[in-house]
Amino acid sequence: MRIGLVTADPGHPLLADATALLTPAHQVDVLHPETADAAGPLADVYLLKARTPGALRLARALERRGAPVVNSAAATALCQDRTAMAEHARRAGLPFAATRTLATLAELAAGPPPSAPVVIKSRHSRRHDLVARVDGAAPLARLAAAHPREPVVVQDFAPNNGWDHKLWVVGDRLFAALRRSELSPEGRGPTVPLAADALPPGWAALAHRVGEVFALDVYGVDIIDRGDGTALIVDINAFPGARGQAGAPEALAALALSTGATARRPVAESTPGSTLLPARPGDRS
Repeated sequence: MRIGLVTADPGHPLLADATALLTPAHQVDVLHPETADAAGPLADVYLLKARTPGALRLARALERRGAPVVNSAAATALCQDRTAMAEHARRAGLPFAATRTLATLAELAAGPPPSAPVVIKSRHSRRHDLVARVDGAAPLARLAAAHPREPVVVQDFAPNNGWDHKLWVVGDRLFAALRRSELSPEGRGPTVPLAADALPPGWAALAHRVGEVFALDVYGVDIIDRGDGTALIVDINAFPGARGQAGAPEALAALALSTGATARRPVAESTPGSTLLPARPGDRS
């Protein structure tokens, strides 16, 4: 079988380890998202690890030719727009944080100051994007001065114990860890492994439900515990790194092989905020 990796970093531990598992019996080709051409013989399956505009264009071109891409360009793009992500999640009944959108951070700062702590994030999820807790007018003004034109979303800060639950799903496998919130005064600190069966009741099913709603097969879900195991989803990521998760490379290799072995048809693409998403590869006939 031939597997294509759409990535600028084939040495990423998850990809490198999965490649090492696959290459004894299969061909793994790396497609740089900014320079690769969608023409030529198709691979049996493509893994879309990059999320740049060039990567999405490449993935769409491959999909138009009938190639299965994990995750699809449409699902990946939806997870990059936090406004569309929140709307889609809440329409589906997921416990996603209430989210409002501002055209720029300067526009937010020009309005009434927040009466309670809020979390401000870049609307468009990307590497080194903006995520900050703001507790009043002065810190908001400083943040706006540093990023005046940044489109942002705003979520009310939900009191919690300072730990994020990081849940990753690769195919049918669930992995979990605890990590200090980036908003915590103590800083991020190390990631603490967490057995999936140690999660509060219903959280594993919730993580898998996210995959169904967003048509994702490799994804991360950030959840905070609002108390007594009450889950609040604060972010969803398409194809995260899942670093250090024992079994994740094996799960990714198995997903690539199972997806590539199934006949597929081209997938439809959604527009941001719509409910039309392609079926997950494993769900197609």
